[in-house]
Amino acid sequence: MEAVTNMVVVGGGLAGSEAAWQLAERGVRVTLYEMRPARSTPAHKTDHLAELVCSNSLKSNAPGAASWLLKEELRRGGSLLLRLADAHAVPGGAALAVDREHFGEAVTESIQHHPRIELRREEMTEIPRDGLALIATGPLTSDALARELQSLTGFENLAFYDSISPIVDADTLNRERLFRASRYGKGGEDYLNCPLDEAQYRAFYEALMSAETVRAHEFEDLNYFESCLPIEVLAKRGVDTLRFGPMKPVGLTDPRTGRRPYAVVQLRAENLRYSSFNLVGFQNHLKFSEQKRILRMITGLENAEFLRFGQIHRNTYINAPRVLAPDLSFRAAPNTFVAGQLSGVEGYVECIATGYLAGVAMAARAQEKAFTPPPRTTALGSLIHYVTHAESGSYQPANISFDLIPPLEGLPRAIARDRRARRERQCECALRDLGEWLDLVARRNAVVDRSLPPAAAFLP
Repeated sequence: MEAVTNMVVVGGGLAGSEAAWQLAERGVRVTLYEMRPARSTPAHKTDHLAELVCSNSLKSNAPGAASWLLKEELRRGGSLLLRLADAHAVPGGAALAVDREHFGEAVTESIQHHPRIELRREEMTEIPRDGLALIATGPLTSDALARELQSLTGFENLAFYDSISPIVDADTLNRERLFRASRYGKGGEDYLNCPLDEAQYRAFYEALMSAETVRAHEFEDLNYFESCLPIEVLAKRGVDTLRFGPMKPVGLTDPRTGRRPYAVVQLRAENLRYSSFNLVGFQNHLKFSEQKRILRMITGLENAEFLRFGQIHRNTYINAPRVLAPDLSFRAAPNTFVAGQLSGVEGYVECIATGYLAGVAMAARAQEKAFTPPPRTTALGSLIHYVTHAESGSYQPANISFDLIPPLEGLPRAIARDRRARRERQCECALRDLGEWLDLVARRNAVVDRSLPPAAAFLP
């Protein structure tokens, strides 16, 4: 039996790749458009699908954390990208960190070899008007497509600027001055730590405060996302702000002194070969020459060679609560869907999640079946509820957090007062309710095209 319709997904990032896979899994033929390498962006370095730009970490993998819950729900829901992230994980303490290169290669190979997905390496400048289309072009949506979206929504697109961290060559680190440890000993000794005493920290701080930044264009409103602020912006908030942020020393003891350092910079491996490390939380918008000078003031980085300097790039998103329905389609144009950072979520896993949900919703639409969002008790359900129901006047991109998930009612007093126990109970409830939702989706959305083997057969 042939598929009901041919779907179009525009954008081969995390959300678009996941959505295309979910549609194909459900028997729907998909055309996936990705403009790279025909046209590149200021942030991307490869032509891989689902390229990780800002960091190689998909955040906490510790059971009980909100980010863990979202990942676990996606795993149970059959997410391609979570499966491949787990397969290409590198040591990252309590976080799920991946080898960017191998992860991108694996996603690209999986998509290219799926017989229900046609990958076209060309730029889409217009929103398709025939059939169903998903726009998942991400934070660097082209000007032409952004104008299309603006015309479609009737509202001005909002924009903020996101920055990425530097990466150093492992061979150029002074290992004698560094020590291996994860905060509070969680997850082994996967991080290299650069300890600074008070004098070193203050010298670094003063140099940062007087550093030259890249001048913004006149049309750029540097409205940074609060949880991804450049270090020079944080430094302006006070001399100790960095010590309570990316340079916080809590949970770390220098084995050579037996004491906690005054400040610490953590380095996280970029791959299993440990050939490069990124400076955790050190996104910045300094001139490259300034970065080289100032970052070499950090203990152990005196002679560091930088494989990538920190940069800043545009991140465009729509005011989703004003324009999107609960299935992530436009209310004014129900055949057009949006997912990823363009919808106003922040974070790799959150982008994957919206791509997953958009794929499920589009498959239901193709089969003329109802789409019911996941329950609010789940991380998936709470994330999509935020995107489509938040206060539109102050809408800002969001990561998953327990603040988005409604608290459980009627808990025993001892559990209600114990934050850890309370969240464990929330996770149990979420996964139970997710299982029921997945059963419902499976009953409603049977695979349309059974003429081909199961999609899992095409995984690398």
